Amino acid sequence: MSPIEIKHHLIGDSSVDNLAIEAIDEPGSGGARHTYNIFNMDEPHVLQCEVGFQNGPVKEAGINGVTQEALIAICMHRLECFQAGPFASPDNAEALEHLTKAMVALQRRTKDRLKRGVEGTSQA
Repeated sequence: MSPIEIKHHLIGDSSVDNLAIEAIDEPGSGGARHTYNIFNMDEPHVLQCEVGFQNGPVKEAGINGVTQEALIAICMHRLECFQAGPFASPDNAEALEHLTKAMVALQRRTKDRLKRGVEGTSQA
C-alpha cells in the first residue's frame, strides 16, 4: 500500500501550509497506522521527522513507540508556554482546553482498561 497523505493540519494557504504528513505503514489490527513522516513541502526529499506510535499491545509487543497521550502532552506544554509568554491568545486557550479534554478522555479509557485488566492486551 502506498503512503496516505494527511491533510487535517492544512488551512489552504501556501504561505503557511509548508509541512506534508504521510502515514507510511499498513493499518494494524485495530485499523490505525503506526508510522508517520513529516516533510517540508519546499524540500520534500528532506525528512523533518518520523513519528512512530506503539504498534501492538505493550504486554505482547513491548514498548515500541509513542502514545497519542505523549504527543498531546507536548502540544499542551507548548500552548501553556505560549499562554505564559507574549503570544497568549484566546485561540491558544481554546486549543489548550480541547487538548485537555482529549487527554482526559484518553486517560479515562486507559483507567477503565486497567480496571478491567485488559490494558496492554488485544482485548476490547
